[in-house]
Amino acid sequence: MSTRPPTPSRRTLLRAMAALPASAVLLGELPGLAGTALAAAPPSGSATRYTIVPFLNSNDGTVNVYQSDDATDFRLLKSSAYTPPSNRIRDASVFKHTDGYYYLTYTTHTWQDVSTTIGFARSSDRANWTFLYDYTVPITNLSRAWAPEWFVDGDGSVNVIVSCSVAGDEWIFTPYRLKATNSALTAWSSPVALSGIGSNHIDTYIVRTGSKYHAFTKNETTKYIEYATASSLTGPYTISRTGDWAGWGSYREGPSVIQLDNGTWRIFFDGYGDGTYYYSDSYDTFATWSAPTALPVVSGTARHFTVIKETVSGGPSLAKNVTRSFQSANYSTRYWQAQSALLNLPVVNTSSTAAEKSASTFTVVAGLADANGYSFRDSSGNHLRHWDFRARFDANDGTSTFAKDATFIARTGSSSGAIRWESYNYPGYYLRHYNYQLRLERTAGTDLFRQDSSFVPVGAWG
Repeated sequence: MSTRPPTPSRRTLLRAMAALPASAVLLGELPGLAGTALAAAPPSGSATRYTIVPFLNSNDGTVNVYQSDDATDFRLLKSSAYTPPSNRIRDASVFKHTDGYYYLTYTTHTWQDVSTTIGFARSSDRANWTFLYDYTVPITNLSRAWAPEWFVDGDGSVNVIVSCSVAGDEWIFTPYRLKATNSALTAWSSPVALSGIGSNHIDTYIVRTGSKYHAFTKNETTKYIEYATASSLTGPYTISRTGDWAGWGSYREGPSVIQLDNGTWRIFFDGYGDGTYYYSDSYDTFATWSAPTALPVVSGTARHFTVIKETVSGGPSLAKNVTRSFQSANYSTRYWQAQSALLNLPVVNTSSTAAEKSASTFTVVAGLADANGYSFRDSSGNHLRHWDFRARFDANDGTSTFAKDATFIARTGSSSGAIRWESYNYPGYYLRHYNYQLRLERTAGTDLFRQDSSFVPVGAWG
């Protein structure tokens, strides 16, 4: 596969003749923002929902809305969902307020223009938006106010973090905090700079865990995303990880961090140097990260987004402590069947032997690693688990690793009544049939993959 040479960031172009799309991005995992859903699989009948509202690589005058139940496979909810009455919309940030509405705040001008305002819009359904107002950020000699981001703190206060620069140094941005002084989000406190991160750090995104604030911020000189911590939202922050500390590479910007259903932390960032949008996961609260992976579907189209997470009604529903068989959604004569400890997908029908029907019958139980998830036992009492990315049945050895390997999260399938089974400890990986064998594979974001990984629970054969 050929790769194109690194493209200068918009900010580099701004320095060279004006190009620097800055953004200070902060998000909280607290009620009213992205974290209304806890780190647990959704209960039966409910679903996790992640929403992004990116502006487009081809158009900064409008935004699309995408949603996903696994933070990997994002599907279009509405194209050109919001176009402001004037100017542009870039770096849009979304959150759900306590009044039940979703709110956007966004950059109002393109990078060439002086931009002293940030915009606000509101929606009841994430698809249809109403312009509210443009707000002039009250900073003396302000030149640019870019990438405003919502942040709901532990006390419930609603904040906007915005990157600002002043005349005479218009391409050097500093993150500021604006705090809402009324519940209508129409009045704001005076801007307060976040200390410790320093100038020439942009796209600062903060996650709070307990009493600690974790900042992911782009060093505009090195083009790496760095890491800092503080005990207060406004700092002072101490930067403790620099360079390519996480293995994400350089020419990366726009980090956004969210906690997945199994407690894993996922970062999304814009790989503007190669035109790819990436994600990477941390299983140890930001110490180490998985290799960056291209985000299916939206990579190459979406620019600078943040992610909000909710638990909503309407998810898959499946009773536990009952026996079921599982029919392929796109090969309706084929069913799960245990064969020599492996899970395969043979044809099963009324002419099948009693042993074959028994091997195609499974007991659905609460997930070993998360009771809201699911585990499956075969007729001999062994549990379905993944091993070397193959689905197989083994005796429960009581370890944490086995419990995670044997737990799956129910996601909505490709057809009515169908369920997709996401690995608990490999987010974005699903049980998928290939050559009539069940394997654990990373979602490709395609309709075919969704069909191959969808199975309908039906009455037990055995």
